[in-house]
Amino acid sequence: MGNSVLQKLREGGPVMRTVSLPRGRQRLHTMPTSTGYELRTETSYDWDGRKRGQTPFTVLQHTLSGRGNLRYEGRHYIVRPGETLLVMVPHNHRYWLGAGERWEFFWLSMNGEEALRIHQAILQAVGPVLKLQAETIEHLADCAYRLIHGGSDMPGRASALAYEAAMALYDDVFGAHPVQGPEYRTMQHVISHIMENLQTPLPVDELARVAGLSRAHFSRMFAANEGLPPAEFVLRRRLQRAARLLTQAAPLSIKDISVMSGFDDPNYFAKVFRRYFGASPTEFRTTGMYASVQAFGPRDDGADP
Repeated sequence: MGNSVLQKLREGGPVMRTVSLPRGRQRLHTMPTSTGYELRTETSYDWDGRKRGQTPFTVLQHTLSGRGNLRYEGRHYIVRPGETLLVMVPHNHRYWLGAGERWEFFWLSMNGEEALRIHQAILQAVGPVLKLQAETIEHLADCAYRLIHGGSDMPGRASALAYEAAMALYDDVFGAHPVQGPEYRTMQHVISHIMENLQTPLPVDELARVAGLSRAHFSRMFAANEGLPPAEFVLRRRLQRAARLLTQAAPLSIKDISVMSGFDDPNYFAKVFRRYFGASPTEFRTTGMYASVQAFGPRDDGADP
């Protein structure tokens, strides 16, 4: 394709197509809401993600020339030529044009459960400013061009084009393997800290400090990545350690195992242990019930003595 579709967009001049289709009983999981090409030079171009209503949608905006500004969760980005902005609404972000600057771009906005899910996964992996391959940019421009020129007249056709654009973006970001972005690395750092310090108090405030995040943001991010709140994750890993020690370290007393697993009170340890495994620590040791610990997640190999 080369730059043929991008050139067609530019040659056609500024254009915006709002996709407004009649709502039927069938809900499509990926739908475009608007698309177009623009060259902005005025500072009135300013969007706040908290002031665009409560109906969720996404914005994928590729910079062709000039530059734009993005503030995303307290961090400032310059969106330069060749870079693609991705944001979700409603959300704490703002993107705008600075005084004396210009911003040339094309964009695709969409909503629907699948579009939101895919774009959220991308944001978690690599953040709101993407560096995509040239082939992907051309593919996205082609989807926008087709939506502008007759592709948004029928719901099924419009949905197919939006889904095609979402999948092109997904393949570029993730390829054949999951991307281990900054969020993944942050969570792995926190998990390593947990596994190395299971015998000590691990309040959520401390884990948030290890992650370098506020308590609220850390708790949301941890739960989204690990499927459990941080306190529940810590409790389950402590119980895993206790279960292994009970079956692999016979000379240790129940009290010693309780302390080594992060429980200062042996009575509380016994109560929680029974709730999770259906047996007291002594019964668990006697009957060799270690296999049941597999229900509580992956092993923390190397963390135990």
